Amino acid sequence: MNHETSTVSKPADLAARFQALFGPPSVSYRAPGRVNLIGEHTDYNGGFVLPAAINFSCWVAIGPRTDDKVVIHSENFNEAVEARMDGNHLHRLRKWSDYPLGVAWVLQKAGFGIRGANLYVRGDIPLGAGLSSSAALEVAVACALLDRSGYEVDRTNVALLCQRAENEFVGARVGIMDQFVCCNGQAEHVLLLDCRSLESRQVPFSRDVRLVVCNTMVKHEHGEGEYNQRRLECEEGVERLSAAMPEIEALRDVTIRELENNRGLLTDVIYRRCRHVVTENDRVPRAAAALRDGDIRALGLLMAESHRSLRDDYQVSCPELDLMVDLAQKQEGVFGARMTGGGFGGCTVNLVDSAVTGEFKKQIAAAYHAATGRHPDIFVCETSQGVERVPLDRNQPARV
Repeated sequence: MNHETSTVSKPADLAARFQALFGPPSVSYRAPGRVNLIGEHTDYNGGFVLPAAINFSCWVAIGPRTDDKVVIHSENFNEAVEARMDGNHLHRLRKWSDYPLGVAWVLQKAGFGIRGANLYVRGDIPLGAGLSSSAALEVAVACALLDRSGYEVDRTNVALLCQRAENEFVGARVGIMDQFVCCNGQAEHVLLLDCRSLESRQVPFSRDVRLVVCNTMVKHEHGEGEYNQRRLECEEGVERLSAAMPEIEALRDVTIRELENNRGLLTDVIYRRCRHVVTENDRVPRAAAALRDGDIRALGLLMAESHRSLRDDYQVSCPELDLMVDLAQKQEGVFGARMTGGGFGGCTVNLVDSAVTGEFKKQIAAAYHAATGRHPDIFVCETSQGVERVPLDRNQPARV
C-alpha cells in the first residue's frame, strides 16, 4: 500500500470535530513526525544524528474545562481517557494514552500548574512505521497544555520534558533525537544534532529529492532484547577502553585511530559494536557537509557505508532490510538507501529524485512483493516545519 499525507487534518475540520464533542476549542497545535537520514545507534552514545521533520503530522485541539481533569480523545483509536491533575491519578495504561498522560505527568512534576482541559487528537503519521508518531503526539500535547495553562517554554526544554515523559512514565529509554527534531525541524532542511550538547544546525535539503520510507512489514521478535544488548555492549566498550583512555565518557569521545590502537582491550564482538558507533559518528558530519555542498551522491555513498556497518558490525539488520536496500540501489534515480531505526525489521530510508518517485514506488513494491510475498508500505515524505500553533479561525494568530 502506498501512502501520501492526509488532507483531512485541516484546522477548520479539527475544530468542528472538537466542538461536536466538547464545545468550542481555544487553540490547536501541529507536530511533525521524523525520519533519520544517517546516525543510527549514535544518540545514546552521545553522538551525532541527521534527522528531518516530515510532512506527516499529529494535530491536537484543546479547550478549557471547569474542573482539574484532562480529557483526551483520540480519533485514530476512537477512544478517550481522562485523569485528574493532582498527580496521584496518573498511571500507565500500556497503550497510546501513556504518551499524552506521561506529558501531563511530567509537566506537573516539573512545576507547571496544568489547568483542566479537553483535548482532541488526530494524526496522519503512519503508526508502527518508525516515523515517530509518539514523539509528535507528546510534543503537540505538551505545547497545547502549556499554552492552555499560560506558559511559554522554549522548544529545547519542551523536547527534554517530552523525552523525560517517555523515559520515566512510558518506560522507554529513548534518546533526545525524535522530540528535538519534532520541536526544531525546518521545512527544506535537515537537522544536524549533537545529542550530548544539544547544539544543532539546520542544513538545506534539495527540493529535487524526496525522502521515501519503505516498510518491510517485518519486525522480528528478538529486536527489543537485542537493542538493549547493544546498549550494554557499548557501555562495556567504554568501560574497557577507559583503562587506556580514562578521560572518555562515551564512544563519542573515541576516534577510529584510538579504537584501533586499543583493540586488544576488546573482545571481537565489542570491538565491532564500537567500530560501528565510532565510524557512524564520523559519517554524520560528513553527510551534513555533502548536503551543504549539494553533493547528494556523496551522501548516498555514506548511507551505503552506514547500512553495511549496521549490518556487519552492529548486526541489527535482517534479510528483509538488506533486500529492500539492495532493490532500491538498483532503481533509477535513487541516490542513497539504508535501514533506519533500531533494526531487526522496520524501514529503510531512500533518497529519490522527485521526477521518478512514482516509478520508484511502483518498482520497489513489485520487486519486494515478488521476493517475499509481502506488500510493503511506502511513504513519500517532504521536510517540514517543527511544532507550530495553528489558528483555528482567521482571527487567531499563528505562532511557530
